[in-house]
Amino acid sequence: MKTANSILEPRKVIELIMQKIQQLIPSEAWSMLMVDEERQELTFELALGEKGRDMAGFRLKIGEGVAGWVAQTGKPAIVNDTSSDPRFARKVDSETKFKTRSILCAPLISRGRTIGVVEIMNRLGGRFTQSDLGVLLTLVEPCAIAIENAMLFQRAEQLTITDDLTKLFNSRYLNLYIGREIKRCKRHGIPLSLIFLDLDGFKGINDQHGHLAGSRTLTEVGGILAEAVRESDILARYGGDEFVVVLPETPASGALVIAERIRKSIEQRCFLKELGLAARISASFGIASYPDHALTPRA
Repeated sequence: MKTANSILEPRKVIELIMQKIQQLIPSEAWSMLMVDEERQELTFELALGEKGRDMAGFRLKIGEGVAGWVAQTGKPAIVNDTSSDPRFARKVDSETKFKTRSILCAPLISRGRTIGVVEIMNRLGGRFTQSDLGVLLTLVEPCAIAIENAMLFQRAEQLTITDDLTKLFNSRYLNLYIGREIKRCKRHGIPLSLIFLDLDGFKGINDQHGHLAGSRTLTEVGGILAEAVRESDILARYGGDEFVVVLPETPASGALVIAERIRKSIEQRCFLKELGLAARISASFGIASYPDHALTPRA
């Protein structure tokens, strides 16, 4: 599995493994589920075959269904008749309208921990066998470490470019991104706008309710920003109570509309409800656009 170990993006590693499994054990559908230790759930990381797209976003509790049982016990399972196996959970089939008749499922074990499971449904041309299980285990055992390595690498990479508290990008990434984006704007003759905002009244929350409440407020502001922009826009916590929104291919007039939307959302929000409080803050805004206001990041 040298190829898998040389790729450091988890999804690419998973796709590579699934392609190999399809070749060696032809079946109607395949899925890989990863363990979310914090929530004690399995999430569908990748699903292929009929209804594969419908699996995105599905979650199973650890112990729920055949996949949940495999994740809980760390043991593989061969189920050639789901109707007679009490472990089989029908909720996924009822949601996707896929008919699961048989399942071959193996744990992904890395460094002694089950990090996920591989599930193969409805063997083409017959029943799942011990030989199929042997092939599957041979494939997944070395790949579990490759997948975990890729995930650890991705997590470490994210830590260097994201803010621990709000999970938005940090100023380091922001500066790199703006530099790259302005070069792209120059090449293609397209605009770029930035919204800079800092919170008014934030110090009062820290002083009155403590730093936990202050941190929670910043997280809530991050959520407001995420709801107000497009997926292609970049959100960053610049530092303290300062935030930046980068709007690619957006002129100053468009940035003004979005800034006003954010201003109203912050002003109307009753913060810290989860802590049993009712705090109010506002924000001050500035807008800058390329090429109207500046031609370089520092101008």
